[in-house]
Amino acid sequence: MNTKYIDLTTEYDDNIFTELGQELKKGKIVVFQTDTVYGIGTNAFIEDACKRIYDIKGRPAYKPLIVLISDISMLQEIVDFISPAEQKLIDAFWPGPLTIKFKKKENVLPDIISASDEYVRIRLLENGIAYRLIKEAGVPIVAPSANLSGSPTGTNMKNIITELNGKVDYILDNGTIANDTTSTIIEVNNEKAIIIREGKISKKEIAKVVPLKD
Repeated sequence: MNTKYIDLTTEYDDNIFTELGQELKKGKIVVFQTDTVYGIGTNAFIEDACKRIYDIKGRPAYKPLIVLISDISMLQEIVDFISPAEQKLIDAFWPGPLTIKFKKKENVLPDIISASDEYVRIRLLENGIAYRLIKEAGVPIVAPSANLSGSPTGTNMKNIITELNGKVDYILDNGTIANDTTSTIIEVNNEKAIIIREGKISKKEIAKVVPLKD
């Protein structure tokens, strides 16, 4: 396939976001900068598109995808409920680099996103390229790191192009990212927090808001 390459460092245009937002909504595969690293994204509601991401990355089926949203109304559309502890974490850290594992609504998102379990991992964005694309698309977006499974996290555009050119529909280049720290992923169980992956938000910061599970 022919990948369309767009260099935002030289041709920044609002129309690009409008066009690519609609392409994402249709299920096209787009590489873009998120609030942490570069992601490889598509419409979270389209199963075949999400499967393409697994296939492109060589990602094992047991590894779930993170869903990015641009406002709380999207969260309410895809999760079953929000516990008091989850709400405290939302109030303290969202929008921001905290991914929270919620009980998902049935028959809304494709099972492949959650690796066939009953949860969905979600992060709320506030600004930046990914935020603008989600706003334009009007749908939640899945966006794992833009790299082949087993390769370094997607921060270096040269590496991203080498690995993904010809496999995705669009690459949106905003330059190389200096920091490869990913989001913190957290689960709440009996109103206590379980750190699945510690990233930009530390365990110590989490513990100030919600008690940690022993």
